[in-house]
Amino acid sequence: MDKIIKIIAEELNIKTAQVENTIKLIDEGNTIPFIARYRKEVTGGLSDETLRDLGERLNYLRNLEQRKEEVIKSIDEQGKLTDEILQAVAISKTLAEVEDIYRPYKQKKKTRATVAKAKGLEPLAEIIMAQVEKRDINEIAKEYINIDKLSEEDKKNKDKVVATVEDAIQGALDIIAESISDNAKYRKEIKRQCYRQGVVVTKATNEEEKSNYEMYYDYQEAIKYIPSHRILAINRGEKEKFLKVSLDKPEDRILGYIEKDVLKGETQFTNMLKETILDSFKRLIEPSIDREIRSDLTEKAEEKAIKVFGQNSKQLLLGAPIKGKTVMGFDPAYRTGCKIVIIDETGKVLYYTTVYPTEPQNDVDGAKKELLKLIEKDKVDMIAIGNGTASRESEMFVADMIKETEREVHYVIVSEAGASVYSASKLATEEYPDINVSIRGAISIARRLQDPLAELVKIDPKAIGVGQYQHDVNQKKLAESLAGVVEDSVNKVGVDVNTATPSLLSYVSGINNTIAKNIVKYRDENGKLKNRKQLLKVPKLGKVAFEQCSGFLRIFDGDNPLEVTAVHPESYEKAEKLLEKIGFDKNDLKDKEKLEELRNKLKTVNIPTVAKELEVGEMTLEDIIAELSKPGRDPREDMPKPILRSDVLKLEDLREGMVLTGTVRNVIDFGAFVDIGVKHDGLVHISEMSDKFIKNPSDVVSVGDIVKVKVIKIDKERQKVGLSMKV
Repeated sequence: MDKIIKIIAEELNIKTAQVENTIKLIDEGNTIPFIARYRKEVTGGLSDETLRDLGERLNYLRNLEQRKEEVIKSIDEQGKLTDEILQAVAISKTLAEVEDIYRPYKQKKKTRATVAKAKGLEPLAEIIMAQVEKRDINEIAKEYINIDKLSEEDKKNKDKVVATVEDAIQGALDIIAESISDNAKYRKEIKRQCYRQGVVVTKATNEEEKSNYEMYYDYQEAIKYIPSHRILAINRGEKEKFLKVSLDKPEDRILGYIEKDVLKGETQFTNMLKETILDSFKRLIEPSIDREIRSDLTEKAEEKAIKVFGQNSKQLLLGAPIKGKTVMGFDPAYRTGCKIVIIDETGKVLYYTTVYPTEPQNDVDGAKKELLKLIEKDKVDMIAIGNGTASRESEMFVADMIKETEREVHYVIVSEAGASVYSASKLATEEYPDINVSIRGAISIARRLQDPLAELVKIDPKAIGVGQYQHDVNQKKLAESLAGVVEDSVNKVGVDVNTATPSLLSYVSGINNTIAKNIVKYRDENGKLKNRKQLLKVPKLGKVAFEQCSGFLRIFDGDNPLEVTAVHPESYEKAEKLLEKIGFDKNDLKDKEKLEELRNKLKTVNIPTVAKELEVGEMTLEDIIAELSKPGRDPREDMPKPILRSDVLKLEDLREGMVLTGTVRNVIDFGAFVDIGVKHDGLVHISEMSDKFIKNPSDVVSVGDIVKVKVIKIDKERQKVGLSMKV
């Protein structure tokens, strides 16, 4: 365990004590959000991202240790365990290295070498490998011809017969070829050379065929430099049969390395061994090394893609809510018509309908008349337009329509990714049993504007669609990573226990689906919860779950004003003593006038001194002060607000050099896509993000950021816009 702690500390560049303490907390069953928020003194203030990385690494290293034990046990049971093998296994850093060591001792399926061994040709292979025998190899091989010694039945089985000298020698060489292929030292060195000097080469399966992969029709790039997004693009091109992919390796160096180790001067065996080394490399080593390297490159590329997807999803989930507004949800379409829904400031559905302002009906006047009437009747403040099919035509219609109302109405383009998945889900059916599937999408779009987090948690995270190649990566790892991202986001914001849906509650630290449903059921039967302690009356929510979840659940208008904050019940006494010390009490948190005075007083608190007096950690005290300064405040209020539009921009309106304001919709390895109000998002390539060198676009921008961009390229034919942030 000490070894694992040391490795993680070095990799994450943190202290061993931090790792040790965190592992203890994880093993005790504490969730990552709880550890990140309420055990800062124990972890030294590690962030939720670092804690998740630590948890993943801990899992991998524990699996690695377990596999090492299994391999050693298996080799030992075969009576072949040596100090050398023990040492090699002990210093292995990856599962792949351990499997390479275990390869020669694995139960093999039928191979040319296993057949040769069954024929009794192993001693001959040893003679050839020793390279000291002076007798002619053909003479020696004669001793292994066994056809005369076999029964008539066995003679019919070619797997048992050694009929000629050539058969004997070939069988012995097959054993040597497999032995060379199984040599862990060789495989490690070959991989090392491939990573240093190998090249990924791609060719078109049909050069005449048009596709998205034309840049890869005759392409090569060094393995050590190829970025993850290109690996995933090449993999997809190969899967879709547009590309053939191979790895060019420093073959002469590899063969020279093995020959140097195997050959012992010029002997009668030299040429046959050289040919065997070549056969071993071409037939056995190269195909498996190719698979391993490509698998390794894919795994690393997937990890990167999952990380990018997670970062983007987190930004989307934590998008600023637009509260207290009546919203019209506008789900655009052509033939089937645009679905319209009106929801009030609490998210309640007031009315829904379908209008046909787009092709083929083009009933612009009829749609305008109906929607203007609704805007006036329900006092609509905002229109949320989904960004899918017919979005820009709908935007033009809306921009034109709102000029005719006296109300001040703005519209916002909202990502509708996953809305159709949600519409047809069991959850949507439970929420809106009497509303048509197609209308549910418009409800989701409208509610996303009011509260992105509460709405997006209802959707399978990978359907949110803010990454690259999310359908190509390991789906289990993607689901685990995104569940962590959603969990961190929900707990960062906190949840109103009296209004939250089961979907939202199930992401709160310590609460599973059953407890979430039980909370809602308890609420329905007993009315609003008045204090956090009441949670203990909820079936299946015991003391352990209460400790994990209570700090993240908010109770507005309850018995205790502290419960609109993230102050944990275990710290209530400290918080009250702090307030008393500076001349206030918890009820002052409800008084707006006193709150400003309290805020100013809290700024003067001497953290180290007061922490000692209250016998509380300094980091915990800082968090308590931060919470008392802004009771009930939503941290998402600090996030960039959506751009409110009232007019539309066409591609034809764009000119090179134009400076516009846009919303970052997606961040990928090679740049960011920005919505500037035309039909397709423009691309800011990584080279156009800053005058300084940028390693990763996510170091500069996040999904939801509002950025100033300059138009630098317009491709009208392909409907593409190139943008620069060097404004």
